[in-house]
Amino acid sequence: MAIESEFATTEDADAYDAWFRAKVEKAMTSTAPGIPHDQVMTMVQEVIEKHRPQ
Repeated sequence: MAIESEFATTEDADAYDAWFRAKVEKAMTSTAPGIPHDQVMTMVQEVIEKHRPQ
């Protein structure tokens, strides 16, 4: 089974790949303080509640 790309051209896929890899590299080498797990989970729960159907 062939995998279809979501990109129109190989150039688009390559550009996205380069952008994504740069973002990952920047995050991995960052010296900024991390966000504690409990704080992240609270933030995620707020987003879920905001988008929950009434």
